[in-house]
Amino acid sequence: MHYYAYEMAHAVVSPLRFSMQALRHTLDWPFNPMAHTTIGKNVRAACEVFENVTRRYGKPEFAIRSTQIDGIKSSVIEEIVLAKPFCNLVHFRRDPDVTAQRNDPKVLLVAPMSGHYATLLRGTVEAMLREHEVYITDWVDARDIPLALGRFDFNDFVDYVIDMVRFIGPDTHVIAVCQPAVPSLVAAAVMASRNDDIQPASLVLMGGPIDTRRNPTKVNELAATRSIDWFENNVISTVPFPHAGFLRPVYPGFMQLTGFMTMNLERHMNAHMDLFKNLVQGDCDSVKQHQEFYEEYLSVMDLTAEFYLQTVKTVFQDHSLPDRTLYHRSEYVDCRAISTCALMTVEGERDDICGLGQTEAAQELCSEIPDEMKVHYVQPGVGHYGVFNGTRWRTEIQPRIREFIRTVEHRRKKGSRTIATGTDSVKKANGHLNGANGHSVTIAGE
Repeated sequence: MHYYAYEMAHAVVSPLRFSMQALRHTLDWPFNPMAHTTIGKNVRAACEVFENVTRRYGKPEFAIRSTQIDGIKSSVIEEIVLAKPFCNLVHFRRDPDVTAQRNDPKVLLVAPMSGHYATLLRGTVEAMLREHEVYITDWVDARDIPLALGRFDFNDFVDYVIDMVRFIGPDTHVIAVCQPAVPSLVAAAVMASRNDDIQPASLVLMGGPIDTRRNPTKVNELAATRSIDWFENNVISTVPFPHAGFLRPVYPGFMQLTGFMTMNLERHMNAHMDLFKNLVQGDCDSVKQHQEFYEEYLSVMDLTAEFYLQTVKTVFQDHSLPDRTLYHRSEYVDCRAISTCALMTVEGERDDICGLGQTEAAQELCSEIPDEMKVHYVQPGVGHYGVFNGTRWRTEIQPRIREFIRTVEHRRKKGSRTIATGTDSVKKANGHLNGANGHSVTIAGE
């Protein structure tokens, strides 16, 4: 019933929103004498804030048209190279004339399937595009998928990752951001256990809930204190007509967004108060920054009920992966089977979604990966979002991932133990990776 109530509320508010929109356009008219008065500016600002808060946000575009490669501008074309019912594999194809002499590593970005669209990783893609062939999992909104196309659960997610790594081919570097860290690690373990010809060259896990018992956050505590039946009875709804996914059981995106908003409600309220003030004052830059952030943040998608419930139980309640009791369909998942795939884990010091140590737990699970092939890095001063987006991501985290991937590439091609790329060294010390560009990295040979 939550979904129907949400749709009804949206329908009821629509006439008022249209009225506010008409009033705002009237006040925008340059010949309106009220437009330049204090009252007029305040009314106009109030109308725009109301519109922003009550309107429905559609899926944003990546809108990445170009990138710089060694100082040369290269066009970027977004193309779907593999289409599946619940996900499209998108390749950001750079100008072949610019990249003809390059042999950049192939990177699969596994985007979160946790309420937001893959476009949340736009900044992640932009930073990686300069020196990598970038692919991303573009998850489809469950409310747009007809019920006839079947179910999608945690095991299907793992299978999708495996299929995409195989499709991209050998020497694929997998970067999993947040929630997909668990199924991506499971996929790597399953491929290793099968001794597949194609396995990830490296696995980078960023802010992922590998073991949520370490420094549990509010999100972890909620999942641990409620039964799976409570989640099924209180947060699962069926998609209403006239959406294509009519009658599909889902975890609605607006429910997930409500949870995120209430975690930092005061901050979001203050942000909209600041928006009102900036609109009145005509601070266009601040208004643009606010709108760009919330255009992405308020765009949400539905998840299939079976995927959501299985993830809650497997990851947040039973802790099946860290307790080594997880099965992928009928196959036992043993992270100790991973031995040739290098591993890097990244965490944010102030992450309030995945606490410190939760992602690092993968280092212990993958005990057969030589220590020289493992890196753990904690970024000081950033929260969950800052791990994969923003200034710290571009200037401190991404360069380290770039160097890690280049080191793995060099090792796989040369089979050498120590790869010298500069004068300093990158090493794991006190949970921090020292150095970024121009370093030497010690990697065990095969």
